[in-house]
Amino acid sequence: MFVVAAVDGSLLGLPLDAVVASYVYQDHARFWLYAILAAAGSAVGSSLLYLGGYAGGEALLRKRMAPARFEKIKHSFDRHEFWALMFPAMLPPPTPFKLFVLAAAGFEMNYGHFILAIFLGRLARFFILSLLTIRYGSQAVDVVATLFSTHLHWVLGTVGVVIGVWLVLHLKNRRRRALDA
Repeated sequence: MFVVAAVDGSLLGLPLDAVVASYVYQDHARFWLYAILAAAGSAVGSSLLYLGGYAGGEALLRKRMAPARFEKIKHSFDRHEFWALMFPAMLPPPTPFKLFVLAAAGFEMNYGHFILAIFLGRLARFFILSLLTIRYGSQAVDVVATLFSTHLHWVLGTVGVVIGVWLVLHLKNRRRRALDA
């Protein structure tokens, strides 16, 4: 759990929520252990991204963000750096969490506060996920299993459409940024 969370927290995005939920579903009694390991691994993995972002500083952030978004995040970090990182750490995907990690590094957030904010935010997230898995786990597994076994072609088609729409929007956004530059 710790290793998967560390890899997810660094550069590669892995389905960490699904991994945590599957461990909790199979062993309810150790849900706290899984939540703590996932939170700790995520904090350690995010440290690699922090180090890279710290070296690049604000220049990297300015290149990767729209000016309005940059100023909004900078203002948030200036006022409440701990909470500005902890709250996004609690949010599930598709929250662009790595962007907040880079922002924390670029704005030179205290490293101890950085680790603590990520750990506590992720712990809250995985604790809630664990409770939901314990409460609704078997029903959710049954629904997903039925969905995949009886409607696989619709599931794959929907996933394909979503990826296609995302790709078109991503390319369109990239072209618009290239024209603006």
